[in-house]
Amino acid sequence: MKFCEGAHFKMKNILITGGSRGIGKATVKRFLGSGYEVITTSTSGKSEYRNTYQLDLSDSNSISDFAKSLSEKNTKIDVLINNAAMAEEGEDFVVIESLRKTLEVNLIGVIDLTQKILPLINDSGVIINISSQMASLTCDLGFDYPSYRISKNAINMYTICLSEHPNIKKRGVKVYSFDPGWVKTDMGGPDAEREPEEVAEELLQLVESGSKTGLFYKGTEAREW
Repeated sequence: MKFCEGAHFKMKNILITGGSRGIGKATVKRFLGSGYEVITTSTSGKSEYRNTYQLDLSDSNSISDFAKSLSEKNTKIDVLINNAAMAEEGEDFVVIESLRKTLEVNLIGVIDLTQKILPLINDSGVIINISSQMASLTCDLGFDYPSYRISKNAINMYTICLSEHPNIKKRGVKVYSFDPGWVKTDMGGPDAEREPEEVAEELLQLVESGSKTGLFYKGTEAREW
């Protein structure tokens, strides 16, 4: 999709969760620069962008209130990027409390939000679940961040399940998991290989690519689960 000066087009709406920092912040900026109307969220309800809503994925009431706010404004969404997530460090094997907390945000909260937002997503829309290379079942990546990795592997399965839902297929909504690689964020740290802006560019390309639904992407190329 290219926006040409003087052309008549319907501006596309995108919802990017966790837009106050890191990959989310860079992605908000990139899509705004490409002519999208961007809605974003943060746990505080604050960011440097307008159209920022408060959203806490660990709180079902917060998710319901956010979805209700969009519905009451008759907001329609063309693209949903489920970016907001958390990770716990320093686990000695799997710390059950950390696992519960991580799953609540990275899996249950994402699914709850997505399913509440689905009626607002336009036919032929796009849903991208930000996953991780650490969710891979085919790569040997040691033991670090087990709760985070379990949550992201589970979100990959949700991508598959949602993409195969008869209503989603009938409406032509594409559902992707996306591997951003090792990125310089609060989570990834300063030694990471990639900048958030690189990831934001790849997300824009994937959204506009028309790529096959139900797969795990790195850039616009499908990768192994």
